[in-house]
Amino acid sequence: MTTLYDMAVGSYQQALGSLQGILTKGADYCAENGIDLDDVVQTRLRDDMLPFHFQIVSVAHHSMNAVKGVMSGEAGPPSGFDDTDYAGLQGYLADALASVNAVDAAEFNACAGNPVTFRLGKNEIPFTAENYVLSFSLPNLYFHAATAYDILRMKGVPLGKMDFLGQMKVGA
Repeated sequence: MTTLYDMAVGSYQQALGSLQGILTKGADYCAENGIDLDDVVQTRLRDDMLPFHFQIVSVAHHSMNAVKGVMSGEAGPPSGFDDTDYAGLQGYLADALASVNAVDAAEFNACAGNPVTFRLGKNEIPFTAENYVLSFSLPNLYFHAATAYDILRMKGVPLGKMDFLGQMKVGA
């Protein structure tokens, strides 16, 4: 049986780990090809989209802060992240992974069925813990991870699907 912990924390760990590898490949490629990492941090796929920086912040947020939201019953948009350089973004991912890795499975699973309210200004979106993870947190996490991946691909970084998938959960 798949638990809330498996769905959420296991998925966050996989996505954060893969994105760490992607950013490492990106930094190496940029160093080898004279691409300014500060330029990468501000790169957008389109003018009306937020930059690479926001994509990484959002992945960190929709993992470690999603866990906090499930456990507290209260969630909101990303906050508390400063504008930072590429290395700082790598630090955000490392911090998010450490935070997610520290989650106690039994404590997290005990939140199954509990309400989670996402607040954005005066707006509130009510979820159950499972629906928050499956219909809001994970889709946002994957959207922002894919956008960060796409920005690095646009810069020429040689990445493939296996880089994005990261360490899959295989076996029986």
